[in-house]
Amino acid sequence: MNRRVMKKLLLLAAILATVAIVACTSEPKEADVVVTLDWFQNANHVGIYEAVDKGYFEEVNLNVTVQPPADPTAILGLVATGESDFAFYYQPDLLQARQEGVPVVAVAGIVQQPLNSIMTLTESGIETPGQLSGKKVGTPGLPWNDAMLKTMLEADGASVDDVEVVDLGWNVGPGLMAGEVDAIIGVYWTYESIVMGREGFETNVIYPHDWNVPSYYELVLVTSEDNVENNPDLVERFVSAFNKGYEQAASDPQGSVDTMLALNPDAEIDEVTDREGVELLAPLWKSGSAEVGSLDGSRWDSLVEWMKTQDLVGDSLVAADAYDSSFSK
Repeated sequence: MNRRVMKKLLLLAAILATVAIVACTSEPKEADVVVTLDWFQNANHVGIYEAVDKGYFEEVNLNVTVQPPADPTAILGLVATGESDFAFYYQPDLLQARQEGVPVVAVAGIVQQPLNSIMTLTESGIETPGQLSGKKVGTPGLPWNDAMLKTMLEADGASVDDVEVVDLGWNVGPGLMAGEVDAIIGVYWTYESIVMGREGFETNVIYPHDWNVPSYYELVLVTSEDNVENNPDLVERFVSAFNKGYEQAASDPQGSVDTMLALNPDAEIDEVTDREGVELLAPLWKSGSAEVGSLDGSRWDSLVEWMKTQDLVGDSLVAADAYDSSFSK
């Protein structure tokens, strides 16, 4: 081999080595990211504040702003139009929105079991759906809760015709405490039960997944179809740091509440309730042996099939179109 050829080969090797080094050491592109919560700041959200505080987003070059929604009914619209990059949302509501053509998908599971429940006062002795026969049940008046109540009653040998359904709007908790109804549905056992307990009203919780309602994801992380298709690197970086935040919160629940309080000094946060609630929530950020953030396709399928039987979504809805599990591995 002559010297000229040798020089060219050495030069080529040097160039390739330089390219490899740059590829390995270059940082991901910096990006500003807006995240919209599903509601006011509470124990459900501690993981994202840990990710901000501990620098997990910063490590992947993301500048993240977390904000509660000005209008909770507009959350998916913000994500679909790109005004918000990610949001916390409810799996059943996401599926109903997709039925209407909203181009938003789930990319991580947050609370991996239902929080919605039927609640009764402990002193009533009512512990199963069938014991509600002849009783008054307060609801928020939403089709989802009506379907859940119907399924739970039928699973215990009763029916909706056996109870008096009372539409209490969003005052279901006060209605139970005031004795207006014997039970309520549409309340979180990690929040309202604690609030009522502090008022001196101990409660029984009847869990929907114990009575033929599929064990769904109460909260999921959503983004737009456009982000998944055109910005998968951003989605992957965000989800990785996000899940890391929830892993941190699960390892130190009380410390995560401290972090949320420190990052939201002006927010009206119910610290006492959230400190108790976070201990109930921490085990729910995982599902059995599944990792934080994971999404199980079989659970999406079972929920969609149940929702179809309840006329909550149409037959054309495809569960697999509503989520992308590739970002939470």
